[in-house]
Amino acid sequence: MRKQFLFSAFLSVFSLVASVFAAEGILRLKDSSMKNYDIEMWRYARELKTPSPRPELGHDHVKNASAILESVEIRTNEWKLRGGPVLPRNHVSRRILFLGGSITLGWGVHESKTITSRVEAALREKGESVDVLNGGVGNYNAERYVQRFFYELEGLEPTDIVVQYFLRDAEKLDPTAANWFLRHSELAATIWIAINRLLNKSGEHSLVEHYQDVYRDSQPGFIEMQWQLRQLAEYAGKRNIRLYLAMTPDVHNLNAYPFGFIHVKMRSVAQAGGYKFVDLLPALGRLSPEQIWAMPGDPHPNALGHKLMADAILPVLNQ
Repeated sequence: MRKQFLFSAFLSVFSLVASVFAAEGILRLKDSSMKNYDIEMWRYARELKTPSPRPELGHDHVKNASAILESVEIRTNEWKLRGGPVLPRNHVSRRILFLGGSITLGWGVHESKTITSRVEAALREKGESVDVLNGGVGNYNAERYVQRFFYELEGLEPTDIVVQYFLRDAEKLDPTAANWFLRHSELAATIWIAINRLLNKSGEHSLVEHYQDVYRDSQPGFIEMQWQLRQLAEYAGKRNIRLYLAMTPDVHNLNAYPFGFIHVKMRSVAQAGGYKFVDLLPALGRLSPEQIWAMPGDPHPNALGHKLMADAILPVLNQ
């Protein structure tokens, strides 16, 4: 009976392990089309991100790396910025650095069609000696991208800094957790995503309520965001760096946009800090998700969105 029990236990464990490996293989085969937004974000974290030694950053890009994500190449250079090698500072008279999250990075958009590449091309066509650098990192807020600038990017010596601000940039972000299974298993990641989605179901109304809470004057994240922007403004003021804040809208519902109150509040924050404020909402008009999303299920602006945003910010950069 003992042998029979051990044999049954072995068969059960073997069947379980074989099923897990089979499920992992089937998932990887299914998602090889790169059409699953959540899994592509998981792959981005696995292939191009690494935990940062600075807890306030959570994570950082891997330098000099490349990955194909949502069928688009994202490459990083020696500064961990998206793009090719950075020119020596004395090769250009003007250097514009964009700071922000995954929208600035150009998630789902070819490098040449991102807001930074389009701005650079337009300014060079006018005869400017300029480079425009992409400091976007996915899942960053204002605290993270400002602190990353101070820790890693000061040496770029920008003449202009554009903070491409998004709604989430006043949220407090949890430290990046190290989990071997979530990092290496697509099955584990899929289960984790499904559980979180089930537990955090919310419609537009509850999302509006969430952001109303985030942007209350007493909220720690809102206070921290303002402090970080002030720190950057003080630094820039001492070095005659021109500052801009480009308010980037959420593109879920541009037709009946529910977050205008955040744009109004951020205009006041930007102007109080000496930033030139650019609201990118009018530039995107009333485009539908089918027109503006990077792909179905991925609410990041596509190449058209980046073109419209670049066209909106160029006149301000030209002043």
